[in-house]
Amino acid sequence: MKVLILGLGNPILTDDGVGIKVAQEIRERRPDLEVVETSEAGLSLLDLISGYDKIVIIDSIVTGRGRPGEVYKIEFSDLGPSCEIAFSHGVDLATVLELGRKLGLEMPGEISIYAVEVRDVTTFGERCTEEVERSIPFIAEQILREEGL
Repeated sequence: MKVLILGLGNPILTDDGVGIKVAQEIRERRPDLEVVETSEAGLSLLDLISGYDKIVIIDSIVTGRGRPGEVYKIEFSDLGPSCEIAFSHGVDLATVLELGRKLGLEMPGEISIYAVEVRDVTTFGERCTEEVERSIPFIAEQILREEGL
């Protein structure tokens, strides 16, 4: 099975870069895995995700209900058609996958999404806030364990 670990975020907006930092941690622990870090979104993801059987997406989320550094696992199959997870300009992941299939691209059949609760996604800075930064090794380990990688 061909697996891609995809870390999303903006590495210069404090906690928004947590998906990229977790992906980097996974790469350090498991250099044999294919890991991509990107701030691309929407239709730009087509080129990155095509050709894989499974993708594991890591990104930040602000719910205001969890504590910074808490991670939520979301199965793509749990997301309904009314889900508002949009990667760019209103283009959600389901639309990206459907378009890829219609274009004849090989799209992943398995998708796991890990959303990390964050506190600050507006301050310019290359480091995450302290509580989010401390959680990165644990999140990487949790993803590897839960995904059986």
